[in-house]
Amino acid sequence: MSRLPALRGAAVREWGPLVRAVRAGLAARGVRALALTLTAAALTALVQLVQHQAWGYGPVRDLGAVRAEDPLPLALLRTPLSLFVPALDLPVWGALAQILLVFGVAEVCLGRWRTLAVAYGATLAGTLYARLGVALGPEAFLGLPASDAQVVDTGPSAAVVGLAVYVCHRRRAWCTGALVVLAMVVEVLVKDNLAGREHLAAIAAVLVVCGVREWLARRRGGQGLRAGGGGTRSGAPPTRSWNFRRGPAQRTSWW
Repeated sequence: MSRLPALRGAAVREWGPLVRAVRAGLAARGVRALALTLTAAALTALVQLVQHQAWGYGPVRDLGAVRAEDPLPLALLRTPLSLFVPALDLPVWGALAQILLVFGVAEVCLGRWRTLAVAYGATLAGTLYARLGVALGPEAFLGLPASDAQVVDTGPSAAVVGLAVYVCHRRRAWCTGALVVLAMVVEVLVKDNLAGREHLAAIAAVLVVCGVREWLARRRGGQGLRAGGGGTRSGAPPTRSWNFRRGPAQRTSWW
């Protein structure tokens, strides 16, 4: 029982900022804060229904199926819809659960357009990695077998993984973010396939973005201190609001 307060405190430190942000966003905007998430879930369910019809399979493949062997312009045109095309060999409820949970939290915390940008960027990173890996070949580091060029690459999983890591970075849920990354590494070690490799590519792209934003924020903070003479005239220590301010009404300079 003595460990219970310590575990509770660790949970508050890990998830407290995230929970407060979600509560504040939902309280301020209600269901409107989840407009993108609900639209994405509805679109995914609709596409799943259509692609299981005899008349719908072909159009869905033509509009949303991405393969590494496809011409790059065609793949780029198909990539946005490919996020909402569930894999035929997996239950659709898994994709819907991922969208409702991760997209929902991300949309409330990041906003609609930023969520969409991160999701698309993560998916695009996986798609481009597949083309690069096939071009390198199985003998090269990070290379892929030629057969992977024909694998249909659809679904929201890369976007979900990228969004999860990005939100954890924004809300300083370091342990949760590390667990997401570790889970994707284990996935590749246990079952090394194209999907697992693309998840890691999505994570790598998001981590690069997070690293750049960290560097830019620290640089702006350093320039502000130099411009102010390195301190305050009152003798109080300089504050760094981008790093230490906490609270539900917080609006940080981070993306």
